[in-house]
Amino acid sequence: MKQIDQIFKQLNPDRVMPQFSNLWTKHPKLIGAGLVFWVLVLAGLLLFWNLGNTGLIDETEPLFAEAARQMTVTGDWITPYFNGDTRFDKPPLIYWLMAIAYKTFGVNEWSARLPSALSALALTFMSGYTLWHFGRSPGRQDAKDTASHDPQALSAPSTLPSSSSSLRPVPTPLLAVLGTTMLILNAYTFGWGRTGHSDMLLSACMGGSLLAFFLGYAQPKPSAQQRWYLVFYVLMAFAVLAKGPVGIVLPGLIIATFLLYVDNGWTVLRELKLLRGGLIVLLIAVPWYVLVTLANGDAFIDAFFGYHNFERFTMVVNRHKEPWYFHILIVLAGFLPWSVYLPAAIVRLRPFQRQSWQEQPRSQHLGLFALSWFWVVLLFFTVASTKVVSYTLPLVPAAAILVAQLWGQDWSEPGRRSRLVWSQCLNSGVLVALAIVLFKSPNWLDEDAAMPKLGLRLQESGLPMLGSLILLGTALTIAGLLLWRRRWIWTANLLGFLMFLMLVVHPMLLIVDTERQLPLRQLAQVAVQAERPKERILMVGFEKPSLVFYTQGRVRYFFRASRVEGYLERRMLDSDLMSGALIIAMPKMLEQTGLSPDQYQELARAGAYQLVRVTPESLKG
Repeated sequence: MKQIDQIFKQLNPDRVMPQFSNLWTKHPKLIGAGLVFWVLVLAGLLLFWNLGNTGLIDETEPLFAEAARQMTVTGDWITPYFNGDTRFDKPPLIYWLMAIAYKTFGVNEWSARLPSALSALALTFMSGYTLWHFGRSPGRQDAKDTASHDPQALSAPSTLPSSSSSLRPVPTPLLAVLGTTMLILNAYTFGWGRTGHSDMLLSACMGGSLLAFFLGYAQPKPSAQQRWYLVFYVLMAFAVLAKGPVGIVLPGLIIATFLLYVDNGWTVLRELKLLRGGLIVLLIAVPWYVLVTLANGDAFIDAFFGYHNFERFTMVVNRHKEPWYFHILIVLAGFLPWSVYLPAAIVRLRPFQRQSWQEQPRSQHLGLFALSWFWVVLLFFTVASTKVVSYTLPLVPAAAILVAQLWGQDWSEPGRRSRLVWSQCLNSGVLVALAIVLFKSPNWLDEDAAMPKLGLRLQESGLPMLGSLILLGTALTIAGLLLWRRRWIWTANLLGFLMFLMLVVHPMLLIVDTERQLPLRQLAQVAVQAERPKERILMVGFEKPSLVFYTQGRVRYFFRASRVEGYLERRMLDSDLMSGALIIAMPKMLEQTGLSPDQYQELARAGAYQLVRVTPESLKG
């Protein structure tokens, strides 16, 4: 025990940080290379490892993947199509990037997910760069002291003035390590960074544009300032091509809120050169909107602007009705384990002391800017009628910056009692609760008809037990560090959550894929091999878009099984439009079609589904 205590004393942040500051001063490029290496290692483990080893996840991911594949087949890079119909849900940037990946690496799951993984990596680097240069925040320091500091102070290794003689500022490269780690190591980034959706691309474009704005805002040199503002406009234009009007509306609201608070809006607006910036956005983003409107007319305008933008905000679509506090819960769950520190991080900034913040130099405003970013996104989608889990993904970089600065300030005051005690206690308690839920989860996972044996498979794998032990061990470690070395709790979270994602979540995803998606891929392969000329593939009871991607053909979906028999009679008996049908359905759904067993031939079974063939001859019989 004495030896362990001696090791912790040697590794105590109070000892390490001065040594790290000296190393940073002497070898900044070495520290920078170390940060890049750290981010690449985390990204390799959490974003790129096994990226293509699971099938596309129904019901949304295949829609993007197949629309992009259609572009490579038809050569039409203006109008997206899925299953023979136009798909105006999202603008084309994600489709273009996926299509480029298909052309480069082939049509597969890895290529479909590569743009999301690269987007998460780029956003992480951008966040780390911003924290490196402007991560220090005055926090609770006396405003007069900070005002006496150089108003254009950057994040040089010198210390900031403080009313506390015991203050030992954390080097900003260490803040960059904290922020980038938290940005990658959470369920939000892990989930959406490994999925072929447009959400992570939007988060990267929007988050990158906001960070570029702040990097320009805080720059002391006009030339550097204008370069970053140019990046801001370009990335905002890409955000419009990734998701639509929200790509410009949200950054605009965030920046306006921030500038109104610090009361220097007119000065910054002149610096931004809005006319030049507006032209940049128009030149990059508008041409596709013009071309797709010319090609499709009101069909595009009504579907994209009317339904997928205006109606999603003003009314509930696709049955995404949730309580008003839905996104608050999603943020707390998705950003675990770091989300338990968000209240303390917000309180630390004392946002109601407006005059104090207005006296700070611009280089000290990153925390306040991140707070504006966080609240505007959260409130915007809380007000929106349609609520989807991924909507608040763009606030994750702001949350990571807020919590990184909180930990940094806590580490910088070795002589004071940690302000994070209650958050750290909650941290331990939440992990205990998650361990219990995970241990019990196999009992609750056998209700999905598409994967009725999932709970059993997970129980047999031992992963819920392993995950519970990891979470419980992390919770107990945090509890012990609360009594011993509080400033190492961040590291305990890092190691515990990294082990949990790598040793438990990764293997769980493979099991879920085997139970839920693999049967559909197997039947799709059989259907492709067995398909005859003029045969049509039907799916009854469910709409699984992955069938379209894996069969690379059109699939007709029937939610009501009772309509299948009439459809087959019209297409095969009353006309010569079809020579037969390949039907994928669950046995119960097949019974509800009204077809008797002697009217179809079973070709294969996989998981909860079976594949059968119906011909005109069998239908007559």
